[in-house]
Amino acid sequence: MEGVRSENREPFAATPPTLWNVMNSSPSPRRTELLAAGAATVTVLLWASAFVSIRSAGQAYAPGALALGRLLAGALVLGVICLIRREGLPGRAAWPGIVISGLLWFGLYMVVLNWGEQKVDAGTAALVVNIGPLIMALLAGWLLKEGLPSRLLAGMAVSFLGAAVVGLSMSGEGSASVLGVLLCLLAAFAYAGGVVAQKPALRHGSALQVTTYGCVIGAVACLPFAGQLVSDARDAPLSATLNMLYLGVFPTALAFTTWAFALARTTAGRMGATTYAVPALVVLMSWVALDEVPGWITLVGGLVCLAGVAVSRSGPRAGANTVTVGTADTADTADTAGTATAAVPATAVGATPEPPRLQPCPEPQSENS
Repeated sequence: MEGVRSENREPFAATPPTLWNVMNSSPSPRRTELLAAGAATVTVLLWASAFVSIRSAGQAYAPGALALGRLLAGALVLGVICLIRREGLPGRAAWPGIVISGLLWFGLYMVVLNWGEQKVDAGTAALVVNIGPLIMALLAGWLLKEGLPSRLLAGMAVSFLGAAVVGLSMSGEGSASVLGVLLCLLAAFAYAGGVVAQKPALRHGSALQVTTYGCVIGAVACLPFAGQLVSDARDAPLSATLNMLYLGVFPTALAFTTWAFALARTTAGRMGATTYAVPALVVLMSWVALDEVPGWITLVGGLVCLAGVAVSRSGPRAGANTVTVGTADTADTADTAGTATAAVPATAVGATPEPPRLQPCPEPQSENS
């Protein structure tokens, strides 16, 4: 048939999607929600394992030295990924949030948590640190205008009750150090402040950019501990050093990136409530890695934690008045007030739009007119 050419061409080979391509694509609202939930799950699992690794590495490394070694390992891995992906610098408006989150979350939080876990057991540390989401939700509701939905508050209350049961069941009678509890409390405030500061930065930079430069800033802030790190590394057993490297690569480089990815696609309050599952997971991991057998009260508390997370993440799928938008793609259209979320009509995302109205056709005109 003339005009139609038949050519023997190689079939199109689709490039398989990579993790980073998926994380930086623009999927449908439903898929975005599923990806955010998956990223949050990875984050929670890795952060729970961090409590166990900190206890192991903390026997050979001082708190500041352990934080610096962890951050240097994390920054190195993230830097290599940025070079491979040819990531540029985040937008100028992202830097205040990156600096604050780097100092509070990557720097102060890691030092005081390491110190606190030398005074209290992992379960108690996880309990105290996980009041951070309560602080976070209040700060996000006030500073980021996210509000405090009733389901979020109910889920937080249920999860905090479960976390209290888990922590108390592991703390023993009088074994929790007052200093350790205070240090973990300070870590919770640093954690909450860092998350709230990071949220607006994610409107002007990718999750990888915000995580990488936050980690670098935290490492720079911990440089005064460099001498202690060299001294401790000289005498530390291989297992402690491997735990420190694990903390840098997985709970830091990977988990903080998946956290930032999920945070850019949901509210800070809801993400914070998700981390209430950490104490229950810490118990299970301590059982396997440290041979700490949890009692039935601990297991009940863990189930209550997970139930609270389910409550906080449940909500109306359709018919909601507003939805949260916080991806970096909205940076150009977001307002400049520094808030991290924007309320848009429900028809904008995830709802059936109103069909367009037909306009009357114009009168036909002759070619000579």
